[in-house]
Amino acid sequence: MFLDKAKIYVKGGDGGDGIISFRRELYVPEGGPAGGDGGKGGDLIFRVDEGLRTLIDFRYQKHFKAPRGERGKTKGMHGAKAEDMIVHVPPGTVVVDDDTHEIIADLTRNGQEVVIAKGGRGGRGNMRFATSRNPAPYLSENGEEGQERWVVLELKVMADVGLVGFPSVGKSTLLSVVSAAQPKIGAYHFTTITPNLGVVDVGEGRSFVMADLPGLIEGAHEGVGLGHEFLRHVERTRIIIHVVDMAATEERDPYDDWIKINEELRLYNPKLMERPQIIAANKMDMPGAEEFLREFREKLKRDGFDSIEIFPISAYARQGIQELLYRTADLLEDIPETPLVEEVKDVSERKIYKFEKEADDNEFTIRRENELFVVECIGIERMLKRMNMNSYDGLLRFGQAIRKSGIEAALRQNGAKDGDMVQIGDFEFEFVEQE
Repeated sequence: MFLDKAKIYVKGGDGGDGIISFRRELYVPEGGPAGGDGGKGGDLIFRVDEGLRTLIDFRYQKHFKAPRGERGKTKGMHGAKAEDMIVHVPPGTVVVDDDTHEIIADLTRNGQEVVIAKGGRGGRGNMRFATSRNPAPYLSENGEEGQERWVVLELKVMADVGLVGFPSVGKSTLLSVVSAAQPKIGAYHFTTITPNLGVVDVGEGRSFVMADLPGLIEGAHEGVGLGHEFLRHVERTRIIIHVVDMAATEERDPYDDWIKINEELRLYNPKLMERPQIIAANKMDMPGAEEFLREFREKLKRDGFDSIEIFPISAYARQGIQELLYRTADLLEDIPETPLVEEVKDVSERKIYKFEKEADDNEFTIRRENELFVVECIGIERMLKRMNMNSYDGLLRFGQAIRKSGIEAALRQNGAKDGDMVQIGDFEFEFVEQE
């Protein structure tokens, strides 16, 4: 089964928790705090594997979570950093953020990597909080949560040459003749519903990958018929071979077919019209094909397209095929590999996708819900997730943080009085007015 689109959930590993510990060794008086930091959570990384051709693996597994870091240890020892989680994807995979629809990465080269979800930092142990005023803190941090998101994977086949054209013009037959591929061939529309790839051996040590892409109809750029299921794969090809039924066996005009398909390509992405295009005038062994070919050439010349090369062929009778392949191989030698249609920054061997901050960490808002004051502040909420609020030292540090951030003064200005309830994130506490 060929699967070229999948939606999956990815999450970096959580950081390991820091611990509270004190040195208790013989002949070491007042040993002090010795709780170590937790280890960093593992990153979730996509890596290109040229042995993969579809996204079928993501049909059965849709959740990927990197391992969390190890908890801190006694005697000031850090917990181990978690191993990164490697997810293998086929070449040609485009990673898109499901919420913003932003293209995160365009993965084309074997071994190319991108960090999609970073692991969280490890929490600090109590030895990190020791000060001259508090030499033995009973305080530690939980590990930071790893980044998480839903992403959409879109596969655009990595083929040098793409066969385009209306349904039943002979694309699958041509691919089966020039390569070892065995696409399904039938005398009805949309026999091909997924791309088929084959390696074409031209001879003289030259070869290229050809893709038989599902047939187009009018309105495909808007999703009609196979629509975008077909068009996304054209973007990867370096040369377009436009197969035309020159015998008009479907009682359509060959030139109109050619014009309509090109219009669909242009409406989907104007840059596709910049690709070199060869016309394969197929079914030349059928009656009336020669006359249609003459009219086709005349109309091309009339409309200023006479520079486009035409190769009369018969895929069924295997006529004119070799000349078409030689010319295609010659053109490929002068065209750079893997042209990208999207304006995507080049991804290095390991790129880290940076998540944008939604707001300044220190900014906060206060609103009142009946008798409850609700405070929203990214920095304080993040601290609460990491801090152990069951300890005196943790509560003391929290109180210092809200005073320093100005939240305490703002609550008082908004009418908060002694005994009122305040909520920050999932944490609720009683407001106590300071003298």
